[in-house]
Amino acid sequence: QVQLVESGGGLAQAGGSLRLSCAASGRTFSSIAMGWFRQAPGKRREFVATISWSGDRIYYADSVKGRFTISRDNARNTVYLQMNSLRPEDTAVYYCAADSTPWANTDPQEYDYWGQGTQVTVST
Repeated sequence: QVQLVESGGGLAQAGGSLRLSCAASGRTFSSIAMGWFRQAPGKRREFVATISWSGDRIYYADSVKGRFTISRDNARNTVYLQMNSLRPEDTAVYYCAADSTPWANTDPQEYDYWGQGTQVTVST
């Protein structure tokens, strides 16, 4: 079992920045891949970013590439999502997810554990 708790969401202006954190507990964090997903009202949950167990494999959705950065601190059992140059279309509930395998994965169905989500709202 893995428990995930996100934090850091809130309100930002377009062009601004937010940093999301996801604290994990319950299993060896350093051996599993982590991902960030988001879901806007009326839309399907979509992939944002993923990082392998060691951090050597990272993938981003095209919509956030160059603006968002995923990272992890295995000593703190935490994964981060630094979001810069925010746009109104980034408004969504952001979810942290843990995979049971070490390999970075863009498919939400491959993830076994999910956090409760944190709201990010970007105003014009």
